[in-house]
Amino acid sequence: MDTRAAMEPSPRLLDPATRLASVDIVIPVLNEERALPGCVRTLTKFLDDGFPLPWRITIVDNGSTDATWPLAAALAGEFEHVHALRLDIRGRGAALRQAWQASPADIVAYMDVDLSTDLDALFPLVASVASGHSEIAIGTRLAHGARTRRSLRREVVSRGYNALLRYGFGVRFSDAQCGFKAARTDVVRPLMGKVEDDSWFFDTELLLLAEHNGLRVHEVPVDWIEDADSRVRVVRTAIDDLKGLTRVAWSMSTGRADVEVARAEPTPTHPDAVLARPRAVTVAKFASFAAIGIVSGILYALIYLPLREFWSPAMTNLAALVLTGIVNIAANRRWTFGRRTTALFRAAVLFVANYVLTTAAVLSVPAGAGRMAEVGAVVATYGLLTLVRFAALDRWVFSRTRK
Repeated sequence: MDTRAAMEPSPRLLDPATRLASVDIVIPVLNEERALPGCVRTLTKFLDDGFPLPWRITIVDNGSTDATWPLAAALAGEFEHVHALRLDIRGRGAALRQAWQASPADIVAYMDVDLSTDLDALFPLVASVASGHSEIAIGTRLAHGARTRRSLRREVVSRGYNALLRYGFGVRFSDAQCGFKAARTDVVRPLMGKVEDDSWFFDTELLLLAEHNGLRVHEVPVDWIEDADSRVRVVRTAIDDLKGLTRVAWSMSTGRADVEVARAEPTPTHPDAVLARPRAVTVAKFASFAAIGIVSGILYALIYLPLREFWSPAMTNLAALVLTGIVNIAANRRWTFGRRTTALFRAAVLFVANYVLTTAAVLSVPAGAGRMAEVGAVVATYGLLTLVRFAALDRWVFSRTRK
C-alpha cells in the first residue's frame, strides 16, 4: 500500500474547540483521470461555501493504471482539506474499508466520483447521523421525492434487486446500491469486520448486517443522473450479488452475522426509525428447511420429466413449481416455522420470483441438451436461492410480527 500523499489529520477536522461532529467524505476512484479533478474542485467549493461541520475529502485510488494517482496527489497538495490514499488492490469495498478504518472523523461518508447525486442531499444525509437520528444514512433513488434519470435496463435491474432484498430479507431501506452513504465511525468499524466483499456488493452486505444487528438506517431521497461512462457491469454484478446474498443469508442463519455495536437509545421523537432486535434463526430450523427442500427437489424432478414430453419448458416448469410449491409451503409452515396460517399474497410474490428466475435458467439450456440438463439448471438455480428463500419465509411469509 502506497500512502505517499498527505495523510496527516487536518487541523480543522480534529479541532476539539468546534465541538461539532467531523465528517470524512471518501471518493473511491479507479482510472478516473478525467473525472477526478472536476469532482474534487466542485465538492471542495460546495463544502467551503457553507457546509456547517468540520470536513475533509479523502481520495482513494485503488489500482489505477492511468494518471489518476498523480492527479490525486496533486489535489491533496493543492487543497488543505483534501487527502489521498493509494491501494494496490481493486474494489470499491476495499477502498471504503481502508479509508473508513483509518479515518479520524466522527462520521465517515462516501460518494461516487461522477457526482451523479445532487450535492444538496449531502447535509441532510450527514445530519441524520450527527443528530443521533440514525447510525447509518443512505441516499435513495427509489423513494418518494427522489428524481432520477437512467436507462430502462438499469431501472429494471435496480428495482428487481432491491425488491429481492425487501421481500427476501425483510429490509426497510429501498436502495442498497446508491453511491451516497454516511455512518457513525464507531458503529461502522465493527460491521466492516464482518463484511467480506471488497467490490460492489460491499454496500448491500454492510446494510444487511446493520439492520440484522438492530441499527437504524435512514434514507434521504436524492436527485440522481446516470453516468454514461459508468464502469458497472450489470449482468456480472447481478450474479456476484446473488452469490453474496446467499453467503449473507447463511451467516445470518448460523449466527455468524451478529456483531456487538454501539446503538443509540431509541427516542419517542423517531419511533419509525427504531428497528426490532434480530430474531434468532436456529440451525435446527434451517436443517428442517433444507430437508424439505431436498424432498421438494426430488418431487420436482419426478413431475417435470414426464410432463416435459408434452409441454414447453416454461409451462412444464410452472406446473412442477406449483405442485411442489404447495407441498413445500405447507411442510415448512407446519414443521419449520410452526405457523398455522400462511400469508397467501406474500407466498404468491415469492412464488412468482422463483418462477421467473428458474424459467430463465431452464430457457438458457442449449437445445438438445436433454431433459436432465433442464432439471439440473432449475435445481441449481433453486439451490442458489435456497438461503434467500429461507430468509423470505422466516422474516416475511411466516413472520410472527407481520400485521
